[in-house]
Amino acid sequence: MTDQPLPDTLCALAAGLLVLAPLAIAGLALINAGLGRSRSAAQSLVGSLAIFSVAVIAFAVLGSVFAAPGGATFSVAGKPWNWIGGGHWLMGNFAGAAPERQLQILFECLAVALVGLIPWGAGADRLRLAAGIAVAVLTGAFLFPLFAHWEWGGGWLASLGVNFGLGAGFVDAAGAASIHAIGGLSALAIVWITGPRKSKFPREGLATAMPAHHGPFVLFGCLLALVGWLAWNAAGAILWLHAAPSALALTALNTLLAAAGALMATLVVTRLRFGKPDASLCANGWMAGLVTSSACAALVSPGEALFIGAVAGVFTPLLVELMELALSIDDPTGAITAHGAGGLWGLFAAGLFAAGRGQFLAQLVGIAAVLGLFLPLVYGLFALLNRFVAFRVDPDGERLGMDLHELGGGAYPEFVIHRDDSYR
Repeated sequence: MTDQPLPDTLCALAAGLLVLAPLAIAGLALINAGLGRSRSAAQSLVGSLAIFSVAVIAFAVLGSVFAAPGGATFSVAGKPWNWIGGGHWLMGNFAGAAPERQLQILFECLAVALVGLIPWGAGADRLRLAAGIAVAVLTGAFLFPLFAHWEWGGGWLASLGVNFGLGAGFVDAAGAASIHAIGGLSALAIVWITGPRKSKFPREGLATAMPAHHGPFVLFGCLLALVGWLAWNAAGAILWLHAAPSALALTALNTLLAAAGALMATLVVTRLRFGKPDASLCANGWMAGLVTSSACAALVSPGEALFIGAVAGVFTPLLVELMELALSIDDPTGAITAHGAGGLWGLFAAGLFAAGRGQFLAQLVGIAAVLGLFLPLVYGLFALLNRFVAFRVDPDGERLGMDLHELGGGAYPEFVIHRDDSYR
C-alpha cells in the first residue's frame, strides 16, 4: 500500500471494473427473490430496485459527508482519533476531486446499495416495502458512511497502524466489514424486530420447511454475483490498497478459489447431513465464500484462499441450521450467516494469514468494533425506526402475500398460487 496517487491507467481500469460490479447487486436481488415465497417475488425485486435507488440518494445527499476524509478528530491518550468525516453536501466537490477520489465515491455508492439488499432478503415475506426503504435511507445516510469512514476515509480504524503500530491498520479492501458484516447485523436486527413468518415455528414441533420457490433464480444469481465480485474485489484492491496490476490476477484467482472451496465444502456437509446436497444451502455457501474473499482476496495466497473458503462452506449450513432450530431465527435467505458470519470470518482470516502479529490485532479491533459498537447501534436505531414505520406487514397482508397486498398483483398471474393450510 502507498499514499501516492493512482496513475491514470489504474484509474481507467478501476472505472471499467466498477461498471461490472453492479452484477453482484443483481445476483443478490435474484437470490433474495428466489429464496422467498412465490407470492412475494415481485415485491422482492421491486423492493431491490427501490432500495438501490434510495440508498444511493441518501448517500449522495448526506452519507457522503460522513464517509469523506477529514472531519472530526479527537485526541485520546495523546493520539488523534478520527470518528466521522467532513465532506460536502450533495457531493458538492465531486467534479473538482481527483479521479481516484471520484472512483472511491462511486465504489461507496454501489456498496451502500448492496448493504441495503442484505437485510431486505432476511425480512422476506413479511417486511413491508416502506420499511425496507426506510432502513435503506438510514443505512445510506448514516450507518454505512460511518464505518466506511473508519476504514476507508482515514478514520480511527485505518489509523491503528500509525497510532499503535498495528500493521497497516484495519484492512478491508472490498467491504467485508462495512458492507457484509454490517449488512448481516442489520439482517439480524430486522429478524429480531419483525419475528418469524407465520407458522414457521409451530408450538408443537420443529421449524416448518419453507423451500425456495425458484431454485434457478437462486443459482443464476450466484453466477451473476461471481462476475460482480471479481470486479468488486479487484476494484477495491486498486482503490483502497493501491494494488499493482500484477496483483489483480491473484485477487481474481483467490475470489474464485474461496467461492469454489466454500461451495464444495457445503455440498459435502449437506450430503453427509441430509443424504443429498441441498441447493439453497449450497447457494448460501457459495455466497459466504465470496463474502470472505472481500476481506482477504488481495492479501493471501491461493492455498490460503481455498482453505478460508472451505471453512466458510463448512460453518454455513451448520450455522443456518443452528439459528433456525436452536434459536428460532427465521432468515429465509441465510443473510445473517453468509454475509454477517462470512464477513467476520474473512476479516479474521485476513489478519490470521497476514505477515506480522500487529495486523492480526488490527483486524481483531475492527471485528470488535463491528460487534461491540455497531450491533447495538443498528438494533437500537432500527427498533426506534419501527415505532414510526412499522416493519412487519399485518396478518392479512401476510396471508395474501406481499405481491397482492403491496403491489396489487402477483409475480406469476398465470399460475394458481395455493394457500397455506395454516391460514385456513
